[in-house]
Amino acid sequence: MSSYQNDLFLRAAKGEQVERPPVWIMRQAGRVLPQYRALRANYAGFREFMFDPAAAAEATIQPIDELGVDAAIIFSDILVIPEAMGLVYDMVEKRGPIFPKTIKSAYDVKSLVAGEEAAAKLDYVYEALRITKRDLNNRVPLIGFAGAPWTIFAYMVEGSGSKTFSKAKEFLYRYPEISHQLLDRITDTTIAYLKQKVANGADLIQIFDSWAGILSPAQYREFATQYIAKICTAITNVPVTVFSKGAWFALDELAQLDCQVLGLDWNIEPAEARKRVGDKVVLQGNMDPCFLYADAATVKKGVQDMIKSFGPKHIVNLGHGLYPDIPLDNVRVFVDTVKEYNY
Repeated sequence: MSSYQNDLFLRAAKGEQVERPPVWIMRQAGRVLPQYRALRANYAGFREFMFDPAAAAEATIQPIDELGVDAAIIFSDILVIPEAMGLVYDMVEKRGPIFPKTIKSAYDVKSLVAGEEAAAKLDYVYEALRITKRDLNNRVPLIGFAGAPWTIFAYMVEGSGSKTFSKAKEFLYRYPEISHQLLDRITDTTIAYLKQKVANGADLIQIFDSWAGILSPAQYREFATQYIAKICTAITNVPVTVFSKGAWFALDELAQLDCQVLGLDWNIEPAEARKRVGDKVVLQGNMDPCFLYADAATVKKGVQDMIKSFGPKHIVNLGHGLYPDIPLDNVRVFVDTVKEYNY
C-alpha cells in the first residue's frame, strides 16, 4: 500500500497500469506562477534564492497547490555540480549562466574536486529536499534531478549558454582523452549527488541532457550515452527518467539504458518513438511548450490528441520547460485536461 495520497506518477513510472496518465511540467516551479515571482522578489538574484532551502522548498510546493500536478520537482539548478567541483558561475539576468573560469586543459580537469567530496558541498540542496518532503506530507512524490554529463561538460568548457557550443565540441574533437577524463569526473560527482538526493527524499531521478541534440550520433554515442548509462546503473532504488533533448537519433540506444522512463521533445511523433523503444520503457512528454499560447479549446484538444497518440505507459509533460510568459490559465487547461482523462 502506497504512503502517498496520490501515487499515480510513481505507479506510471514503474510501468504499472494506471487509470489515467499522470501529469507534471518541466519548470512548473517558476516564473509562470505569480506566487513564485512574489517569493523571488525577496532575493537579490536567482542564486541567493536557490541557496535558501526554505525558499526552494516553498517554490517546489507552489505548483502542487496552484495546479494540482501529480509530482513535485525540487527547485534547483543543474549547474550546482560544476560549482561543487570548483567552477563558480553567476546567473546573469537575460543572459543566463556565466563561468569566469572554464576548463581548458588536463591540468584544469585534475584540479577539480569530484565524487563524494564535491557532492558533500551541496547540503543546501539536500536540506531543501528534506524540508519539501516534510511539508509535502506525502501528497505527491518528489523528483530529484541532475544535468547529464555531456550537458554539464558543455557549460564547463564553453563558459556560458550557446546556440552551437562550438568551444565544447571543439574540445571533444581536439582533446578526446581529456574530454573523457572530465566526463568521468562529472559522472562520479553526479552519481554521489543523486544518491544523496535519494537519501534525502527524492522518489524518482530525472537526468536532463539539455544539449544532446547538438552532437552527432557518433559523438553522442562516445561522449554522452555511456556516461548516462553509468548513472542509471548506479541509481538502484528509485525509478530513473532520461530526457535527452533533440537526441531522437539515439532513442534506440537510450531505450537500452537501465532507466524506466524516457522523456521526449516535440520533434518526434509518439507512435514513432514507441516503435523505436518498444514496450519496456514509459514515455514522457511531449507537447511543444509554445502550443500553450493557443486558445484554451485548442490546448484541450491538443492534450487529448497527444494522450491518445501515446496510449498507455505515458507520463504527460511538455517537450521542454514552461516559458515565463505562457498564460497561467492555459497551463491549468493543460493539467486539468489530463486529470479529466480516463483510459
